[in-house]
Amino acid sequence: MTQAPPDQDRRRSASRRSLLLLVLLLAVCYAVAALGGLAASDSGSTYRSLDRPAWAPPSWLFGPVWTVLYATIAFSAWLVLRHRPLAAARKEMAFWGLQLALNLAWTPLFFGADRYGLAFLDICLLLAALAVTMLLFRRRSPVAALLLVPYALWVLYAASLNLAIWRLNT
Repeated sequence: MTQAPPDQDRRRSASRRSLLLLVLLLAVCYAVAALGGLAASDSGSTYRSLDRPAWAPPSWLFGPVWTVLYATIAFSAWLVLRHRPLAAARKEMAFWGLQLALNLAWTPLFFGADRYGLAFLDICLLLAALAVTMLLFRRRSPVAALLLVPYALWVLYAASLNLAIWRLNT
């Protein structure tokens, strides 16, 4: 039995590490989704009982949209990290983590505590952190930044909806 050349072994090892990194990033994003889901588990009836603008989406739409967006959030970070050590992308990943933490905080503020004003502040900070993340990601991988555009647009829409609901219900 012949051994694979060292180059091939290194490529396989790098490929395995890269795949493991992607799985880890997906797990982090979907853990945020799961925690948000727990915070919003009884939110369907609350959301339907709120005064909402005519352009508000039905409550069933949020789950499918976020499922896709969390995948793109993870994949964008993977594109930034896959060919470099974490230490080389510390600033990018700090902002990526910050926007994810702000994302996680929004659901319990809005649905759990009915603190629409505080939730609006949170989502505005999320938009700012996301904008910085996109700018930093663009330097490393333009595709990674582009993958965050649908997320940014959805968060902008959600911020507008948050503001409208806050104004209509206070």
